[in-house]
Amino acid sequence: MCGIVGYIGDRAVAQILFQGLRRLEYRGYDSAGIAVYDGERIALLKRKGNLDNLESHLGWFSQGGNTGIAHTRWATHGPPSMENAHPHLDCGEEIAVAHNGIIENFHELREGLEARGHSFRSQTDSEVIAHLVEENYEGDLLEAARRALQEVEGAYALVLMSSREPGVLVGARKDSPLVLGVGKDENFLASATPALLDSTRKAVALENGELVRITRDDWKIIDLEGRKVERSPFEVPFDVSAVEKGGYEDFMLKEICEQPQAWIDTLRGRLTKSGSLRIEELEDAAIDFRDITRIIFVSCGTSYHASLLARYIIETWMDIPVEVDIASEFYYREPRLDPSCLVVAVSQSGETLDTMSAVRWATRSGAPTLAIVNIVGSMMARESDGVIYTHAGLEVGVAATKTFLSQIAAVYLLGLYLGQERGLLEEGFIKETFCELEGLSGKIVEVLEDTEAVVRCADKYCRCEDFLFLGRNINYPMAMEAALKLKEISYIHAEGYPAGEMKHGPIALLHPGFPVVALIPKDSIYDKVRNNIEEVRARQAPVIAVATRGDREVAEFCDETIYVPEVKAHFNPVVLAPTLQLLAYNIAKLRGCNVDQPRNLAKTVTVE
Repeated sequence: MCGIVGYIGDRAVAQILFQGLRRLEYRGYDSAGIAVYDGERIALLKRKGNLDNLESHLGWFSQGGNTGIAHTRWATHGPPSMENAHPHLDCGEEIAVAHNGIIENFHELREGLEARGHSFRSQTDSEVIAHLVEENYEGDLLEAARRALQEVEGAYALVLMSSREPGVLVGARKDSPLVLGVGKDENFLASATPALLDSTRKAVALENGELVRITRDDWKIIDLEGRKVERSPFEVPFDVSAVEKGGYEDFMLKEICEQPQAWIDTLRGRLTKSGSLRIEELEDAAIDFRDITRIIFVSCGTSYHASLLARYIIETWMDIPVEVDIASEFYYREPRLDPSCLVVAVSQSGETLDTMSAVRWATRSGAPTLAIVNIVGSMMARESDGVIYTHAGLEVGVAATKTFLSQIAAVYLLGLYLGQERGLLEEGFIKETFCELEGLSGKIVEVLEDTEAVVRCADKYCRCEDFLFLGRNINYPMAMEAALKLKEISYIHAEGYPAGEMKHGPIALLHPGFPVVALIPKDSIYDKVRNNIEEVRARQAPVIAVATRGDREVAEFCDETIYVPEVKAHFNPVVLAPTLQLLAYNIAKLRGCNVDQPRNLAKTVTVE
């Protein structure tokens, strides 16, 4: 999950590296560091905490040199500290490494290195890489890295530099992302494209098991066997303005307000003039959807909640069973798959390691795979048989907002597309439903413009330390997502629960200081949810209802009411999502929390 930046060119390197880290700070902020070759040695600056701590010391740090690497850390091995901050050096302080991932056999490697006379300064798994490269170095940093990595087990994206080989950086990756940025008289390495956007929009994505050597004006990719790899740069589809706040107080609020556009962008161009659905990315997919008899969605976190919604939507529209699995559990239970089972991986980044492992298990089992991702060219998109891209744009806030809503849009698209390809949905239904989906962008705008009740409820209940969110049917996954958002950014304990299950345990927790948020839009199970609310009221717990605009009855049996626009029942998640995001956001702000960088979290989880 950590952020890595490398630079080589003609410009002074420290500020370039630091600016790149700013773009990647969402990937980790436990500590940060910069290593620069100043013409004589590798100068090192590291600080615990977020990048502000590092920036305050940049003034005295070496501004000379034009080759360097930098890192912002999300801790795995070893607590956040100065000594555990990256970059790490070898014993002779001639080789520096910045690493993202987990070296699974690092205990064994470290014991061997220590037995051969190496001494370590940190508790991290990453430091072993610098020592392994040192042992293998014979004048060629790329070759030394290739040999060293043959001993390494686990996931890594890394960048190396050596004072014995000035003007050269080496990068490598396995199961963690790394991209090469191609500039004029300068080149870059980074764990994500936002770090490159101030200088270039030309990038090359490294594949698993590949290494790259860059100089000021050249680059070369090889595999772990030493064979040269040919690849052309692609154009990065974001610009610098995408990572600025644009007048909003926080990235999270900006991204919540970008949801109407993200919704439309994900749907754009999918319906042909004849009224059929066209998903361009799937036209060359090696999947025959007519042969599919079972679908399994695999995902983590917020993407898991989008997957749960998919089950309700797809099973409503067609006669095909849908299962949903948490990716981190899917792989280890070794599910039985075959070519008639479609595995759909949902991930914002397309780099989530647990979900990627599930995709690889499916591939080995002979099951076709389809990815729903936001990042073009991401690892999951490349390794799956087919892909549907969401078009949310770059999301900087750690808590997913617009990417979640875009995933919901992609799920509706997938449901319609499957129905079309299998001959189960009539063309008229597909066209009508798609047009209804397009019209929902206006409903999202209505939610964003009418926040008075949300702000009032946040102010009234922000000091509570427990929340329960209740929903039934398609609204149950939204209760789970609402609870996750509140936990992530306000640090309040919250649970999302099926409303009918509350009396099987959680009801014991209720008391007058324990607010319950009940999702009760007008639908076929309205009366059932009302009965559950009465059970809450009997225990004197306050009830905040999220209800359909125009429902005056709900105010009679709830303490507070937040209204959402009226939509068809199976579209309720589209108007509930931004409403519940805004509730969590306002509560977190009133509690003084950093909503863009919640503690202990990172944007992209590339470790198990």
